[in-house]
Formats: sequence, C-alpha cells, structure tokens
Amino acid sequence: MFCCTALAVCLAACAAPDTQRVVYLADYLTPEAAESDAVPAVRAALARCAEIGATKLVLPGGRLRLRPDRAAEKYLFISNNDESLKRIAFDLAGLHDLTIEGCGTELLFTGFVSPFNLEGCTNVTIRDLEIDYTRTFHSEGVVKATGPGWLEIEFPEEYRCDIVNGCLRFRDEEGTVYPFSNLLEFDAERREPAFLANDFWLSGGTIPAEKLPNGRVRIRRDDLTATVGNVMVFGAAARYNPAFTLADCRGVAIRDVDLYHCGGMGVIAQRSDDIELSRLVVVPAPGKNRMISITADATHFVNCGGYIRMIDCVFENQKDDATNIHGLYMAVDRVTGPDRVLLRWRNSGQYGVDFIRAGMRLELVDNDNVETYAHRTVKSAERINKVYTEVTFTEPLPEGVERGHVVAADERYPEVLIKGCRMRGNRARGLLLGSRGPIVVEECYFHIAGAAILFEGDANFWYEQAGVRDVVIRNNLFENGNYGCRGWGAACIATGSRIPDRATSRYHRNIRVEGNTFRVFDPRIVHLYCTSGFRFAADNTIEPTTDYPYLLDEQRPFVAYDCDDIEIEKRN
Repeated sequence: MFCCTALAVCLAACAAPDTQRVVYLADYLTPEAAESDAVPAVRAALARCAEIGATKLVLPGGRLRLRPDRAAEKYLFISNNDESLKRIAFDLAGLHDLTIEGCGTELLFTGFVSPFNLEGCTNVTIRDLEIDYTRTFHSEGVVKATGPGWLEIEFPEEYRCDIVNGCLRFRDEEGTVYPFSNLLEFDAERREPAFLANDFWLSGGTIPAEKLPNGRVRIRRDDLTATVGNVMVFGAAARYNPAFTLADCRGVAIRDVDLYHCGGMGVIAQRSDDIELSRLVVVPAPGKNRMISITADATHFVNCGGYIRMIDCVFENQKDDATNIHGLYMAVDRVTGPDRVLLRWRNSGQYGVDFIRAGMRLELVDNDNVETYAHRTVKSAERINKVYTEVTFTEPLPEGVERGHVVAADERYPEVLIKGCRMRGNRARGLLLGSRGPIVVEECYFHIAGAAILFEGDANFWYEQAGVRDVVIRNNLFENGNYGCRGWGAACIATGSRIPDRATSRYHRNIRVEGNTFRVFDPRIVHLYCTSGFRFAADNTIEPTTDYPYLLDEQRPFVAYDCDDIEIEKRN
C-alpha cells in the first residue's frame, strides 16, 4: 500500500546531492495508481530520466501494483526463453549511468508482464526492491489420494481451475489462462524435489481430469505416481516473462533484490559485459506457502564477456538450474560459396538471437567430437530471418566443412566469480559452467537434486558452446546431492556434454577442486569424460551420510574415461 510516512522516510534515506539529476517516481504517482496500476507513472518517470540524463530514479517504498494493460511492448528474442511480444514495466533501453534506488519497494505484478528490460545500457544499477506476482505462472496442488494411473489433488484458492473438454485448465480471477506443460513432485516436508522424482512431460500441455464432489481434481495418466501429502507442481508452459533481461549491455549491477517470482528466468543476459549480482535472493515468497520461486533458471548468461560476479546470492526452489554460462553454436546448413556458409539455429530457444558480426573471429567445430578444426574472420553477416543467417568470411573456407558442423564466437569469454552463494531445493542442477575465461567457485553451499556443478555444452542438442579452460572450485560445502531424477547428474561434479565421438575430444580442461567438504549419501563425487587436466586435492573432505537411501550399484567416488592428466590425491 502506498504510504506517505514510508515515502518520507524513503526520500530522506535516498536523498542525493543537488548536483545529481534525480527523478522521483512519487512525483508521477497518486496513491490510487500505486494501489491499482503504477505502470503509467513508471513510463512517465523513465521518459523524464531519458530527457534529462538522470543519474537516479528513486522509488517510493511501500507496495506498487503493476499490470500489463498500459505497459510498453516490443517483440523480443531472448536466448533460452520464449520469443513473443512482451509487455514491459521498466523498459530501460538506451539508458546510461543510472541507478534505480528501490528503497525497499515491493513491485507486485499481475498477468503476463516483464519487470525489467535493459538493451544497450551502460552503468546501470538496480537495488533494494522486491518482485512478486499476484498469481504465479505455474500452479501447485497437494496430493490427497492416489490410485493406478490417477492422482487426486487439492488446489489452494490461488490456483483456480476448471475442466475444459475433459482436461485441466488453470486461470486467474480475471479469466487469464496459465498453461502448463509438465508435472514434478516436491517433498512437502523437505521442500525440495521428491526423492528420485522425474518430470512428467505432457503432450500438447493437457492432462485428462475431472472435478470431484469434494472440490478436488482427479488427473489421469498411466505412468503417474506421487506420494500422498506431497506437492505436485504444474510447470509453466513457456518462459515469456523473465525478471531481468539484459541485451548488449555493459556494467549492470543488481543488488539487494528479493525475487519471489517471475514467468521465466530470473536474470538472463546476452551479449553483455561486466555483470554483478550481489545479494540477489531468489526464494518462494515468504508467508504465501508456495513451493516454487521462479519458473526457470535463477540466472543465465549467453555470449557474455568482461566479468560475471555472483556474490552472496541465494537461489532456492526455482524450476531449473542456479546458473548456466555458455556461448552459442549455429549449425552449418550448407556451403554457399568458397568463403560463404548458410547457418541456421537448431534449437528453437535460440531463434532470433543474433551474435555474429563483422570482424568477429569464429571457430569451426566438428559436431561429432566438438573439436575446433579452423578459425575464420567474419567479413559480413546477413540475417535472413530468425532461423537463418548467411556469413561471408575474409578468407576461403577450409576443406571438410560439412552440413551439421557448427560455428561459435571465439574471441571473448567472461571471467566468472561465484562466491558465498547458497543453492538448494531447485529442479535439476546447480552451476552449469561453460566460460573459457577463468572461473572461481568458492565458499558456496550446494544441496542440489542433480549435479551441483556440471560442465556441459554440446553441438547436437542444446547447441551451447562451452569447454572450460581454467576452473577453481574451493572451500565449498556439497551436501547430499543427486537425490532427484537420475538424468540430472552422475556425480556432485560431472561432465554432461553429449559428445558422440569421445576418443580424442578433450573439451574441458584445467579444473582444480580444493578444500571442499562433500557431505554425501551418494558416493559419486566426480564423473568425467573428454577432460584434460583435473586435480582433486588431498585437502578435500568426504563425509558419508545416511540422510537418503542410496539405490545404485556404483560405489566408485571417482570415474574418468576418455580423459588425460587426471590427478586424485589421497588424504594423508
């Protein structure tokens, strides 16, 4: 609620010297608008920021309601999210040297609206605010009864539902429909994915259902199982509305932000440099009894450079990984000239995400062994449509370029520091590391349903460029990982790069694991392939637990094949 006392306190706390160009959102906002829809006021304040080159936009404190009705809109291609015409509350495109001072403001969104969009921005800081939605993009219900091929589920009032053509449908009080595409069971007591739970993916995003006289819903599918009392999460069908979208930016900091929900990734950055996330807290909204925080990765970085820093962040109960850092592979569709190729996206999540530009150095990669066999410099790149781009090089192509081979930028990789972060309760993995720049992961806590740290990247499925070159993993606590789906990881620290021909490939290099504690029920600590240069130091500690049952035959803590220079030091 808009509060004059809170406003006065906030203005005093956020007061700036007269020499600064400061815009106060309160000057554009009535109490009635704050309680119904503050988006028009936000648009007016941002227009003023652009007009005077403001150094600070000060929010009023308290709660602001924000709706999509009068929000700016633009069609966005966002890597690993879903393209669409977005409604955007804070469209910061083209702004520079600006701080958004949140003053503890709660931004409460309704409907399909994206909180923040940054394009072509430099030196922008967003700090001290909360983000939540009146209705989540996913849905949750408690399993009350089970039988062969059916579950009986009780949904809280927040997740209104009805039956349409014999199938379950979710909507809000205004009639907006919230599609779903998968189901995943969560342990109600531990508040994490249920032990060995797997995704149930739905064909066409539908599941047969009927409403029972007691108000519960019975859903049917032959392979459907769950434990009575646990929570079934109906995952959002698309990733339309990330909280923070960064494209072609430099020097962006997000500090002291509590992100309780959004309809996509928490922070997605593409083609951007020098990004700092400090004390970004991604957790389910306190007091609302939700199991899930946000509907996809907490953070995701694509073709970024400079530095990426995540310091003292918390990533809990999001519907996918804590982070994924990688480049992009475009596939060769055909050779169209001695110095020219037609490229296409093979992963629809990358459609329209341009990254190739004149003067860029590209690597040419065999998709079978994911080895680089040549480099060429781009003379020109013509985007034909969101799927195809034709590239002309400054010199002739080498022999042997084939359909299915891939290309990627090979000229700038971010330095990555992930320090003091806490990750638990989410689906799938912790950190997916793919930057070829120096990476340090230290003083973090992991309790992850799959692998805590995964070295991924592949040229045949996700088309994500990786291949680390310098990684230090030190002084972290890994606690009881790999309790979820068997496909989410083969060990606490693992590779998962989908390389068909592994005999000669050494995709990942120079990884050092030092001074960590592994408190585990699952004995599998490290699982590697296609790696050259790995050292597990003697100062790591392994402490067995019995907190979960271990059901596999594999007892080896260290597995490595198709690798070179693997050193496992034994503790004295």
